Amino acid sequence: MKKLTILSGAGISAESGIKTFRDGDGLWENHNITDVASPEGWRKDRALVLEFYNQRRRQLHEVQPNEAHQLLAELEKHFEVQIITQNIDDLHERAGSTHILHIHGELFKSCSCNNKNLIYEQKGDIRIGDKAEDGAQLRPFIVWFGEDVPLYQTAREKVRDADILVVIGTSLQVYPAAGLVHEIKDECLLVVINPNETGFGYGKRAVVMKESATKGMKLLFDKLVDLA
Repeated sequence: MKKLTILSGAGISAESGIKTFRDGDGLWENHNITDVASPEGWRKDRALVLEFYNQRRRQLHEVQPNEAHQLLAELEKHFEVQIITQNIDDLHERAGSTHILHIHGELFKSCSCNNKNLIYEQKGDIRIGDKAEDGAQLRPFIVWFGEDVPLYQTAREKVRDADILVVIGTSLQVYPAAGLVHEIKDECLLVVINPNETGFGYGKRAVVMKESATKGMKLLFDKLVDLA
């Protein structure tokens, strides 16, 4: 089976009703990004950060995977599919995909604020005073700005191994994720599905589809199956 790697971003989840990570005004749900998605924000106001992610987690219970998620899961019948996602939701999993690397963390998990290897399932709210087994406050299992991306090396290896790389719903403006597209081998087919301009230096070698995630996947699905 050929190896198909998917690099997905906020655009695919937006079509399920999840607001994108960053709007043009630099705010996320009316919050400055650094206040809710950085170690500095956590040190400054833990209650604010916890409530911010509690709201995101509650919303995630209310949304469903869309057709783009479902079509990606369907491709497992034809390819060895690896999804690398910048998204912290579980919509790929719920759609049926089985090999997913969440490089920016997962909203339905928490961890000790002193040890990110102490990880817990977290479907409900995290409150001040909720502790990990080491006695430290629980925090969202999210890679914040300024933190290391522990799964990045694994993601690089998956991209290097791909026969086909489909970039969907991301303009790849956040590093180090933005650098992944440059890891593909010379013979790898690169397809970019994004309605907005992307400027991450893929050059002329990419097949660019300026479409939404769902429309792009509907147009692409049969073409990909023909390549399997």
